[in-house]
Amino acid sequence: MQQIFGIAIVLACVFGGFVLNGGKFGDIWHPIEILIIAGAGIGAIVLGNPRHVLNEMGIQLRKTIRQRKQGEEFQRQLLLLMFELLQTAARGLKALDEHVEAPAQSPIFQRYPLILEEPKLLHFIVDNFRLMAMGKITGHELEGVLEQELEAIHDELMQPSKSLQKIGEAMPGFGILAAVLGIVMAMNTVADGATAGDIATSVAAAMVGTFIGIFLCYGVLDPLSNVMKQLVNKEISNLECVKVVLCTHLSGKPALLAIDAGRRLVQLNIKPSFAQLESWINAMQDSASTAAADDTPRRRSTDRPANVSNLQRQA
Repeated sequence: MQQIFGIAIVLACVFGGFVLNGGKFGDIWHPIEILIIAGAGIGAIVLGNPRHVLNEMGIQLRKTIRQRKQGEEFQRQLLLLMFELLQTAARGLKALDEHVEAPAQSPIFQRYPLILEEPKLLHFIVDNFRLMAMGKITGHELEGVLEQELEAIHDELMQPSKSLQKIGEAMPGFGILAAVLGIVMAMNTVADGATAGDIATSVAAAMVGTFIGIFLCYGVLDPLSNVMKQLVNKEISNLECVKVVLCTHLSGKPALLAIDAGRRLVQLNIKPSFAQLESWINAMQDSASTAAADDTPRRRSTDRPANVSNLQRQA
């Protein structure tokens, strides 16, 4: 919504100022020049990027338009999920397998739907907990592995924004290309006996191409590439949080201290305090103990007939 509002401001100020200055929309509405410039830009993107980069670019562009705000609730679910997984791993790695092998069916992961909606973050969590379950690995060794992995992920996720920024920088050149073609057509009208007024109109129409190229560069594509970079940085910060939690836990620290180490890497505007984190964990543990207490009478009632039948068989 914020990006749509920003585009509306740009359009209103640029074209509104043009109209207030006495201009007419018909003077700058030339669909053929828009086709030339936009088509050249799209073709250059397709030509210069592999398919997986194009797919990721489409995903990131959709996120810029309808991005979900990863606020306090998202961070609460991420930190509590990591805490529960660490608690499960402390009871034994076999207890952890059933959750990391099929996270969509895991009761732990199902309690945190916002994390399930982020496939990259979910795969990162599952893969590294599976790595912990496979065998002994020290915190220092895991930190070295994850640093290289995060660097590779960051470079790959930044490719779409870099490509879009390069195309944005090329837009004025494509605008000049369209303007040159318009000038060529205007000069051809001289040979056909066109009047000075007709030639001036053709030249003015040709110069619209330069305006469109500059407008797309600085008013649309450059801001979009900047938003995409910020989205990537948010995703990487979540992965960094998971990395620090795992490495701190493998270094021998308790689960609460490991989660607090990850909390410190959360972005400042949404970072919870340690007291708030502790209150989240206490509330989760209280609800879990309450649920366990509610299940105890049910288990006893279901166990009693079985015990009676066993006594009868023994008799």
